[in-house]
Amino acid sequence: MVGGLNGGLNIAHEAADRHVAAGYGAQTAIRWLGKDGSRRELTYGDLAGMSSRFANLLRDHGLQQGDSVYSLMGRVPELYAGAIGTLKAGLVYTPLFAAFGPEPIRTRMEIGSANVLITTASLYRRKIAPFRDQLPSLKLVLVAGDDAPYGCVALGPALKRAGEAFETVQTGAEDLALVHFTSGTTGKPKGVVHVHGAVEYHAYSGRIALGLTPGAVYWCTADPGWVTGTSYGIIAPLVNRVTMIVDEAEFDLEHWYRIIAREKVEIWYSAPTAIRMMMRAGAEAAADYDFSSLRFLASVGEPLNPEAVVWSGKVFGQPFHDNWWQTETGGIMIANLPGMEVKPGSMGKPLPGITAGILTAGEDGLTECGTGEIGELALRRDWPSVMRAYLNEEERFANCFADGWYLSGDLAARDEDGYYWFVGRKDDLIKTSGHLIGPFEVESALLEHAAVAEAAVIGVPDETAGEVVRAYVTLSRGFEPSEDLERDVRAHARKRLGAAVAPRAILFRKTLPKTRSGKIMRRLLKARELGLPVGDISTLESDET
Repeated sequence: MVGGLNGGLNIAHEAADRHVAAGYGAQTAIRWLGKDGSRRELTYGDLAGMSSRFANLLRDHGLQQGDSVYSLMGRVPELYAGAIGTLKAGLVYTPLFAAFGPEPIRTRMEIGSANVLITTASLYRRKIAPFRDQLPSLKLVLVAGDDAPYGCVALGPALKRAGEAFETVQTGAEDLALVHFTSGTTGKPKGVVHVHGAVEYHAYSGRIALGLTPGAVYWCTADPGWVTGTSYGIIAPLVNRVTMIVDEAEFDLEHWYRIIAREKVEIWYSAPTAIRMMMRAGAEAAADYDFSSLRFLASVGEPLNPEAVVWSGKVFGQPFHDNWWQTETGGIMIANLPGMEVKPGSMGKPLPGITAGILTAGEDGLTECGTGEIGELALRRDWPSVMRAYLNEEERFANCFADGWYLSGDLAARDEDGYYWFVGRKDDLIKTSGHLIGPFEVESALLEHAAVAEAAVIGVPDETAGEVVRAYVTLSRGFEPSEDLERDVRAHARKRLGAAVAPRAILFRKTLPKTRSGKIMRRLLKARELGLPVGDISTLESDET
């Protein structure tokens, strides 16, 4: 339960110092696994002390409440201490993907007027140094380790010199705490603003949607540059006093399976892309590992296809529980909760206290859709972690709200049992021969074919039908592209979906364009198909199409 701070509210106090004050300073907060095989245990007391040193370091360099601190580094202990120390000092924390190129980094730092950057020597030299002198707002660059390039401060010695006692700034619930960047379909990325009061919902949703309890061993595999890596990879688990597994290495199937078995992971929060990669490797790849410690599995990033839910139930003894939320919501809104019956392919139900609706716009304003009808997924604007702004974009922010609702831009339907089903982004909807087709439905049918590992579906213009469905797929191990296989996959889709909905053409690809958070970028496929501007692709992880 969130404990407050002498009448104020500060995320850092709730995540670290509160537990130390309550006598839990010796409990492990972070079990860090280095990519070189090393291990490090950070207790809540260690985290409180490191973050206080970091806060003192910021103050010693003249930083003030409200200044902005950016992090550009992998999953290393300094990132977690830096995030908590930034918030403890009343500054605003913004994570960046370490895999970003120089231009997307520069764009985000310019939009947010970055004052401090925490990074590594290698990342600084390759990605920051070329344009540092063009960022007048940047006052301080902190570099992990004992040495630093010219003009930077080595974090190791600086933290040793800084004091371990720091009185957490008494921020209020509406004081700025976090800025997360999310890609826009056109133009520059959006800087989504969140406040310290969001911690109340981080704590609540972590308990309700993920089953986080004190002492539980929890592993969130999300990159710390993504909102999930902050909301549910730092804040929610620490506030709920779990023991977090933090793995520095990148995805490797056997490595992940070993971590679950060796560290006795109880709660596992991952992404559909990783789950589909597990499926692609087959159940036999998991056969030698002990997964008996697992008690809850959850997935986020994009909708989880039904076959992935069924597959995980067979391999891990329980299904992955899908949930839905956005950078703008700041926390999980709809979920398949622990103990709830999972309907494969469904996002689940709104968390208690969240009012969701399926809306359509008409002459009389917004109206609720009936059971099974497709409309825009919307939420009543009354939860603590809802975004407070887009940086420097007031009109864009205002357009996200109407009649007391937050309009998500996602299309969905609600069934007779109150479960919500994702259809697609409004811009992804395909209109063909009078039918409205959501890409997720077609992709899920394609994934039922043994040869298909991943699928992305778009609509392309057609003189007769308006649009026709086109699918891009990657193949499972043991299959090679051929005309016969293309016909067989199309036949499977027609049998499952009918001729009006099934893809007219299937194109085989080595990979599909995805963001580092695992979302397939359908709009990029469509833009290339039609020769349109591709918009912001700075979060693109893989693209060998």
